[in-house]
Amino acid sequence: MPETYNYRDSLKSDHSDELINTYFLRPLAGILVYLLYNTPVTPNQVTIASIVAGLTAAGFYAWSDSMVTGGILVTLKDLFDSADGQLARAKQQFSRKGRFLDSVGDILVSLAVFSGIGWTLSKSSGDPLFWVWSFLAFAGMTLRISYHVFYHTSYLHLKGAYQTSRLVEEITEQDRAGDRVTLVFHQIFQVLYGWQDRLMLRIDAWCRRGRMGEELRHRWYGDRIGLRLSGFLGIGTELFLLMGFSVVNQLEWYFAFNIVIMNGILICSILYRKLVLPWKWDTGNAD
Repeated sequence: MPETYNYRDSLKSDHSDELINTYFLRPLAGILVYLLYNTPVTPNQVTIASIVAGLTAAGFYAWSDSMVTGGILVTLKDLFDSADGQLARAKQQFSRKGRFLDSVGDILVSLAVFSGIGWTLSKSSGDPLFWVWSFLAFAGMTLRISYHVFYHTSYLHLKGAYQTSRLVEEITEQDRAGDRVTLVFHQIFQVLYGWQDRLMLRIDAWCRRGRMGEELRHRWYGDRIGLRLSGFLGIGTELFLLMGFSVVNQLEWYFAFNIVIMNGILICSILYRKLVLPWKWDTGNAD
């Protein structure tokens, strides 16, 4: 572990990260990491704090009239979610266990939060359709985050970073022979995310039209516009939007924004890679 904390060393990449992370969440998380750097606190403990904050937010959404409190706790969860990875990179305490704990915690918190919102809105309005909107919002957000993570991780692999994560986390014999707790988290991860990872691979291959070589690989996964579009779909942006609509107590409008606007951005990102990026290659206009 380095003797002193260096904020820049705790980041992944501004090139492929979300704008909300680069300019808001990571600087705030950097302050927290600075305070924790010379303490015994581990990245996994920060991850657990993130999960607790998220589940507490879900409780406020479900059993309280305070949507504002739920939104603030969602942002606190988001802050801890940034800090755990930054602390791991700063202390050089990377682990596969932490990688799976983080991802499994994220989807379970999201499920709990949207269940809480669905329960509250359907109860207060008497309209059971809010359960449908909650499910669609949860499913859409989960897939969009997986889409962002796929291209974010692909770019980091180009740069030789973030090697604790694979694009597709299939369980290998080496994984089975490793730490038992890590394997359990890995198996849970596979159930929750394995099909999503395979779906992202298929979407990516469909967009590439079967073309790939080492040079094209760098241009494809390093394309700035493509990364910026997918960067609007990460968990930091998604939870920040939820917080904003919660604070103004307009969760009904949040569902519309989540389902229409955010999925529209996903479609635009896919179409950019399917239609525009290959054209840029063919005309010599690629980044």
